[in-house]
Amino acid sequence: MLIRISSTKFVLEWITESLASLYGIEEVIYSGRTRYQRVDILRTRDFGVVLLLDGFLQSSGEDEFIYHELLVHPAMVAHPRPRRVLIIGGGEGATAREVERYLDVEEIQMVDLDGELIEIVKKYLPWGREGFEDPRLKLVIAEGREYLSKQPDEHYDVIIMDATDPSEEGLSIQLYTREFYELAFRKLGARGIIVTHAAPLLIRDAVVASVQKTMASVFPRTCLYASYVKSLEAMWSFIAGSKGILPSDLRGGEVDKRLEERGVKGLRFYSGEVHDAIFALTRSYLKHVKAEGVTYSDGMFSKAASQNPKSPRAGAL
Repeated sequence: MLIRISSTKFVLEWITESLASLYGIEEVIYSGRTRYQRVDILRTRDFGVVLLLDGFLQSSGEDEFIYHELLVHPAMVAHPRPRRVLIIGGGEGATAREVERYLDVEEIQMVDLDGELIEIVKKYLPWGREGFEDPRLKLVIAEGREYLSKQPDEHYDVIIMDATDPSEEGLSIQLYTREFYELAFRKLGARGIIVTHAAPLLIRDAVVASVQKTMASVFPRTCLYASYVKSLEAMWSFIAGSKGILPSDLRGGEVDKRLEERGVKGLRFYSGEVHDAIFALTRSYLKHVKAEGVTYSDGMFSKAASQNPKSPRAGAL
């Protein structure tokens, strides 16, 4: 929601029914609609250039690297030998950029529903362009779950979910259900890992608990970690599920060793030291999280999704 106070424009973004974020706009760089969602790219004083989808801040030039490095690298270093990686969502290109740092990765597939958004990102987002330039990247414009269903079983080493937030009103919820994780399990190899972002840990703890509980109903092992991201104004959570090793099994020294062995350079936030700190901090926060969560299934949301085919935040599936 855009509002005006005096001569300054602001974005008002509701985080919960009673909690909101308000920040000022210096410049509207781009504003328009794709087939699936409203896209705004703004210059702000507090967060720099930001990307909003349907009025919700998705990414900021000030700290997008924190989110994207934490989404990608713990899972990538945990897998013993990642060669084939699938990204579902990730339309701004930064998730692909982080995967591309691994010189031994042979195949990177990225599937996103909104091709118009990708073209806007390439034109207006300075951190979004680099990820689309690597020749290993195969970009597919399609719905992620349907695309995954057509791929060979046990084909991928790592699946990275960078879709929009889990919301009962949006189509993206179909990427957080038990049935989706069963599909992903079949498509992952013997040591495969899936990772997804979830929601603000301390603000939407029931959602975070539900996503982990749902993933744990399929994958034998899961772990949760979170870090503060200024532009998202929250401890943002990430959840990994694995057939073998989890990011939480590694210690900082091993993380640094694997990053070096795999030729990963240019990181601005993630390291072995940060890895240890984030898991320690998350364990401390989880002592104060009481929500137990529920197991999401397709049947819980099929009616809402069919009634809201273009509901907010449903674009990056």
